[in-house]
Amino acid sequence: MNNTLSQQALGAQTGFQEPAEAIKIKYCLYARKSTESEERQVLSIDSQVKEMLQIAERENLEIVEIRRESHSAKDSAQRPIFNELIEDIRKAKFNGILTWAPDRLSRNAGDLGTLVDLMDQGGLIEIRTYGQVFKNSPNEKFLLMILGSQAKLENDNRGVNVKRGLRTRCEMGLWPTCPPSGYLTDKSVERKGHIIIDPQRGPIIRKIFEKVAYEKWSGRKVYHWLRFDLNFKTKGNKPLSLSNIFLILQNTFYYGPFEYPRGSGNWYQGNHEPLVTKELFDLALEQLKRDRIVKEGKEFAFTKLLTCGLCGSGITADEKYKKLKNGNTVKYIYYGCTRSRDHNCKGGYVREEELVSQLTKIIDQLDINEIGIKKQFEEEVERYGKFRQIVLQMNGKEYEISKEQKVDLRSYAKYILKQGTMTEKREILSCTKSRLIFKDKQLTLEKNETALKTE
Repeated sequence: MNNTLSQQALGAQTGFQEPAEAIKIKYCLYARKSTESEERQVLSIDSQVKEMLQIAERENLEIVEIRRESHSAKDSAQRPIFNELIEDIRKAKFNGILTWAPDRLSRNAGDLGTLVDLMDQGGLIEIRTYGQVFKNSPNEKFLLMILGSQAKLENDNRGVNVKRGLRTRCEMGLWPTCPPSGYLTDKSVERKGHIIIDPQRGPIIRKIFEKVAYEKWSGRKVYHWLRFDLNFKTKGNKPLSLSNIFLILQNTFYYGPFEYPRGSGNWYQGNHEPLVTKELFDLALEQLKRDRIVKEGKEFAFTKLLTCGLCGSGITADEKYKKLKNGNTVKYIYYGCTRSRDHNCKGGYVREEELVSQLTKIIDQLDINEIGIKKQFEEEVERYGKFRQIVLQMNGKEYEISKEQKVDLRSYAKYILKQGTMTEKREILSCTKSRLIFKDKQLTLEKNETALKTE
């Protein structure tokens, strides 16, 4: 009797109480394989499950469910399957966990603390691993926390060591990651980790710089040349994207120095063989910047609103200047296919005046509600009416008469297309629900495919 009271008193002090009757433990077998490179040699998920099932059979453990996860345990509350397991323990679906090792459950303080809290609350009775059992006792919880903290320490130290190693490689002039297009990693034993020029792709990368610097090619022209004329493929056997072409033209690695990590301000001099000279790199970069400034400074009324009917690309615009005999210069705006989907598209070009003429005829085919400018038109009439009343001193009666005058919305839309601002023109077309197709220099409404030919 006294011994029983002594045990209860001891349990009250330590937070651990031996149950009067043995509680049946329902285990969830949790197997995890990290996606991190440093843990690739650890037992696979299937082998973990096989080993733990053998233990369960030998020790007559009840496995309610098996859950597998391939996710890093480095960050807290970032594993979906583990989070579901925690919630199910709170719902009393499980009260035990069977896993290969403590670091399979947690390599961070947050998840480790959650497990210990569940033990303190009585929801989690036991964590069983291949060689250890952790129950709700001070010593075993302390050991569990030590092993979990040790795994976190290993993670933290590994991260520090990796960064130090990368920094050392950079200081030696060695590129620390996969080399950019045009280079390969030297796999010879004597020069392991060094970067060499790719004999297949390197010369082509050099030509990219030369064509932009000397022949004033745009990035898109380079893209079409690589993809359709040369069928150029990266080491991953994929076409070089337009965005990657711009990145190549801005990468100082091709003439020597490099920054790592990108944007850190830490610069190093590479010991690899340059593909281009600094002079060629600067010329290409200057041309690239000039090309972008010119294009970004131009705005056109109908770009991004029309689709090429031959290849499905967008419709772009460009300015052309013609010098007249009297010395004056006139500007013409031409619209045509961007050829982003088909370099050899024969969509043709049309002047903006001709395009506006075709658009005004399209307005006649649209449902008046589809034009979508009724509210804008009413606001414009209201504004004009107030101008006449206040500035022109029209009396109230004349103002009301002007408001009642009906104006055809189609006529208003045509007026905007011809005389409106660029923003107003774009608003008119953006309100149109049907797609506008440009094919053989003619505009077509997608909904009825009726070509609108000018006279």
